Amino acid sequence: MKNLILHHFPGGIHPRDEKALTAHLPIEYAPIPSRVFIPISQHIGAPAEPLVKPGDSVTIGDKIAGARGFVSANIHASVTGVVRAIRPYPNASGRKTPAIEIETKGENQTFTPKIERKDALDLPPQALIPFIREAGIVGMGGATFPTHVKLSPPEDKPIHTLIINGVECEPFLTADHRLMLEFTSEILKGVQYLKHILGCDFTYFAIEVNKRDAIALMRRASRGQKVSVISLPMRYPQGAEKQLIQTIIGRQVPSGGLPMDVGAVVQNAGTTFALYEAIRWGKPLIERVTTVTGKGIATPKNIRVRVGTPVKDILDLCGGWREDPGKLILGGPMMGMNQFDDSVPITKGTSGILLLPAEEVGAYHPHTCIRCGRCVTVCPMGLLPNYLGVFSEHRRFTDAERHHLLDCIECGSCTFTCPAKRPLVQLIRYAKGEVLRRRKKAAAK
Repeated sequence: MKNLILHHFPGGIHPRDEKALTAHLPIEYAPIPSRVFIPISQHIGAPAEPLVKPGDSVTIGDKIAGARGFVSANIHASVTGVVRAIRPYPNASGRKTPAIEIETKGENQTFTPKIERKDALDLPPQALIPFIREAGIVGMGGATFPTHVKLSPPEDKPIHTLIINGVECEPFLTADHRLMLEFTSEILKGVQYLKHILGCDFTYFAIEVNKRDAIALMRRASRGQKVSVISLPMRYPQGAEKQLIQTIIGRQVPSGGLPMDVGAVVQNAGTTFALYEAIRWGKPLIERVTTVTGKGIATPKNIRVRVGTPVKDILDLCGGWREDPGKLILGGPMMGMNQFDDSVPITKGTSGILLLPAEEVGAYHPHTCIRCGRCVTVCPMGLLPNYLGVFSEHRRFTDAERHHLLDCIECGSCTFTCPAKRPLVQLIRYAKGEVLRRRKKAAAK
């Protein structure tokens, strides 16, 4: 493994990483909010089914919504309190979706483990899957794919390679970086659990070179554990799982396929930490580390915050806007979503809260495509974003689908590089939604 030859994925860009604002800041614990608003859909797949009703008392860690189907995830109470309502509530996408509102009650708001599994590695590999499923663990790098599904490949698709994704290539975000520095042994224990479950031959821990302290620490801590810690050159979107697989093992996930099709599984560093807590302590996914950053926030922080906490509470904790408001983004500047309402809650996938002052948000005047082809050059999936954007504008969704629309990973590289300032990733996202809606409608007939 020491002589590993890195490969290259097509396209990619080199935006400024902007991580100096928070990379040096230790993780702080956010105060417990007076109310949380916990969406029943915080994951790819079917929304969970509420298991509580208004007036019910709940304790931290109680399951309040159950997974509905295999590709779904349980939802748990992040505070002890009383359920006040189950109602539509704003979410990061700009829509209102059902959320469970809990009013915090009681002074003890600390999760207390009821079990400790010191012998988890002595259990049969598949015996660990129910612990992960019950805890509602999902991908925390932003994709929010249910982790128990990813760790349950069919028998005809054996996994030979496990990749832990500590790349965190999205500008501004440092939540995973701080986790790797402050919870090193816990993450590596989670890696051992993953290796046990998958029975893989090779394990790589990938970190970009702008996190030299994390690379050095992980290499020291992983000695003797058969984990190869790899330093990767900076290149966006290297943290996307298909691109990471291509970089490390030189295999390309087929169009419409999954990493398991090439014998690989990728797990985010934050997800690995949550998985460790679920298996070792029976702790469900009720909190996460979120980076609050940008030149618009008074006091940037890395914060461990309870799921369901309104973003406004976190902004107040960080001193609010330092300058005239420009944009509030959940996530990073490339793949995050612009917000119009700061009452939206923190969810399992909220990796960052980015505040850009008005002076950094220029006037937005998109033009028609000038046929320069820059978006094609930088697309890491080898697509034609220029065509896909035009097809979307003209509602030619069938043509877009024929041009591999659904292979787009929505990394934003095309929009970033477009001199005509066309909202390509937004157009593509709209077209994908329409294609999937039509598929669902056709399947229901």
